[in-house]
Amino acid sequence: MATSTVIKSTVADYAHPGVRREPFSHLTIASIFSSRQGHSGHIENAEEEHFIESELRLPSYKSLFVAIGGNALFQFSFFIIVSSASAYAEHLGGSAVFSGLIIGIPTVFSGITLIFMTRLDKGRYKRPFQFAYAAMLFGNILHAMAYYFNWLYLILLGRIVTGFGFTSFMYIKRYCSDPRIVGVRQRTTLASWLVIGQCFGFSTGPFLGGLLYKVGFSNSIFNGFTSPGWVMAAAWAVFWVISNVLFEDVQTQQEAIQLEPRVQSTLESDLAESTIDTPGGVQSLSARQWGVIICMCYYAMTCFLILASWESNVPVFTASALGYSPFRAGNFIALGGLASFPFLLLNVRYARRFQDRTTLATGSSLGLAGLLLTLVLLRTDSITFGSFYVCWVLVALGFNLASTCTLSLLSKQLPDNWNGRVSLAIQYSNYLGRVTGAILGGAGVKMGMMNYIGVQIAVVGVGGIMYLTLWRELKAKTG
Repeated sequence: MATSTVIKSTVADYAHPGVRREPFSHLTIASIFSSRQGHSGHIENAEEEHFIESELRLPSYKSLFVAIGGNALFQFSFFIIVSSASAYAEHLGGSAVFSGLIIGIPTVFSGITLIFMTRLDKGRYKRPFQFAYAAMLFGNILHAMAYYFNWLYLILLGRIVTGFGFTSFMYIKRYCSDPRIVGVRQRTTLASWLVIGQCFGFSTGPFLGGLLYKVGFSNSIFNGFTSPGWVMAAAWAVFWVISNVLFEDVQTQQEAIQLEPRVQSTLESDLAESTIDTPGGVQSLSARQWGVIICMCYYAMTCFLILASWESNVPVFTASALGYSPFRAGNFIALGGLASFPFLLLNVRYARRFQDRTTLATGSSLGLAGLLLTLVLLRTDSITFGSFYVCWVLVALGFNLASTCTLSLLSKQLPDNWNGRVSLAIQYSNYLGRVTGAILGGAGVKMGMMNYIGVQIAVVGVGGIMYLTLWRELKAKTG
């Protein structure tokens, strides 16, 4: 037992709700149980300690590094092409809308691939990760070779292959909420770390992409358009090796039987209660629970729709409104991510103190404020670097923050054997948002920027109505 684990101030005493609770930030598991023995004289320490440890359990730090670090690298791969996608497509004969398709198309094929992968993964993670790493390696090579062959659709083909790799977005989310290895009071914290990786990807990705654009075009193999593909192919080759060395997959029931009897009985019980997915069980959910699922899926779609639309729109809009090059547009996107980064780090630190529904409301309100301010600036023709930058920071911070709690809230409210289903549902919602957002952003200037922002405000407004209607049902454990 990890008796030195520190209990955070949000851990509630469900066994003795009548006992007055002091803040837990200075306590350990051992001190809690010695204190309770003093109050009652006799309690079943082993059972209560197991209950608390089950709520606070985590996988090994090496495996968490692979999951969280891999998430950051996947996000980085997704966004590194954003700043130069429009210019690359136009050079090979494509349009700004086609550049939005290049950004969004991987998620379509990722979603299709997940239908088959989830039937074959057996609730484990190593094989899906291996498949994803291979797809990322070869997809980035194809993306880079489009310039040499002067073939527009080779960019699209490369992004489709990388889309097979982006299936790992779902597997990483599922891993960080898997009840077999992650306690209920650690899931929002891990989700916050995933959003840190998301922020890293959408800020440093476009920045490095814009920086690599400055390489120039003296070489038909490695130049401003192709260098992101080559750099990411090398990065994935290295990370593939690191993952094989460090990552420990979850145990199957057959492997658990081989453990010593004392551990076996507890583990078998946990595995029986915490299977990733089992047939049936659909009828066990109430209408309100279905309402919460729909609400969280809608918010998962909304957050990624707005973030993806801005990331694909900024290079196009700033080129026409402010005269930005892909390099400057990449820097602009990166600066917004850097400004929101400290606040997202604070969210990791304090996520255990607030309910998920509060975090969701805070993030959505900040993002909506950014959209409304943008609408005012467009209406008054007052777009400058400073004013537009403030809007982008509010949007980036708000909707990244809101996206931390969609899956974690569902994983706390629903039975453990629903984790596989809701992970898939949230990921498909993310994909839907990313595809529609990337296309919407690419077409933003053509459809009119006020109409473009108005669509986003309407999407957020529908989510707000759902949120207020289901306020009571959105309550869940903190942490």
